Amino acid sequence: MKSVKKSKQKAVIDYVLTYIDQNKFTSNTKIPSEVFLTKRLSVCRETVRRALRTLEDEGLLYAVHGGGTYFDKHKALTLSAIDSSADFRIAIIIQGTDRGANSILVSSVKEYFSPYKVDIRIFYTDNKLSNERRCLLSCSEGFDGIIIDGVKASMANPNLDVYSSLYQKNIPFIFYNNYYSETGYPKILNDDEMAAENLISALTQKGHRHIAGLFLYDNYQGVKKYQGYAKSVFKHSCVFDDEYVKFFLTEDLENKDKLAKEIWNFLRKIPSCTAVCCCNVMLYQALKAALNQHGKKIGEDISVVCFDYSLEDYDREGITCTVSQSNEMGKVVASTLLDMMRDPEYKKKEYSRVIPCSFHQGSSIKDIR
Repeated sequence: MKSVKKSKQKAVIDYVLTYIDQNKFTSNTKIPSEVFLTKRLSVCRETVRRALRTLEDEGLLYAVHGGGTYFDKHKALTLSAIDSSADFRIAIIIQGTDRGANSILVSSVKEYFSPYKVDIRIFYTDNKLSNERRCLLSCSEGFDGIIIDGVKASMANPNLDVYSSLYQKNIPFIFYNNYYSETGYPKILNDDEMAAENLISALTQKGHRHIAGLFLYDNYQGVKKYQGYAKSVFKHSCVFDDEYVKFFLTEDLENKDKLAKEIWNFLRKIPSCTAVCCCNVMLYQALKAALNQHGKKIGEDISVVCFDYSLEDYDREGITCTVSQSNEMGKVVASTLLDMMRDPEYKKKEYSRVIPCSFHQGSSIKDIR
């Protein structure tokens, strides 16, 4: 139990340190409130307070009575100084929404670079374009390479000028999961089309033809999953209807109660639906919560499949899914970036790759033939 508490406290400390790292070059020195951290990281108020006290004891934070908590900019700059003795200095810019998948990817990248002396810095965007810009600007000097999960990648991006500047400075960077389709920068992607075919095929083999979908529309990966879903639905002669698809923004994932309520209201309007395809594990969890609240069981009352299940309990959970490839993604992204950093002619070569999906057959599909 103590290790769990320490793990949660460390998660708060890591988040605050990353926030400081992102804001050390700006005029903002106020850290997020205790209420925000409690909600954002799904921890109790006391865990947040213990974490902040730890950073205060180290002299990095100081509280202003009635005015919030701030970080010492001078100390932050001193602590975050780039290690000049490192073989490589690498930044990883991640959204921070799926903390499980992010943790696995970061660990995989660090493991790959373990034979080298590498200074790795983590930056969180929280899927906000303004944060992404600050992160990119913070990485524009002193780094040998950057790994990036693009923000709202299906929408127009105002930060392409910063990416262009990094490219002109010959700082190799590579996208994973989400990238900007109007650019030709290197990216490592999952085979979402094949993943969709595996999931829809598993449903149709057991008689399902009325298959709903829950998707994100503000990132590239969500759009590709939807496109794969639609293609497979047509291929298997299933019902294709706009009413069978519900789109969400990534920010919608933060309010779990509201999300579950919206999903239930959506399902009530399509009573003929026998199965649901979820874009990611967060939408799956919200769907499961909505069904539980109304006495419905997955695999009995309704069948469910899920893209990119990023938790380790997929077998115990019984969910039919494509298993998150975060570990493999981390290795491929790290090895590809290393090749780019070593290659003075990297701009002239193709470094993009697609990672095959890993399919798991669970017990979440009812045979209705």
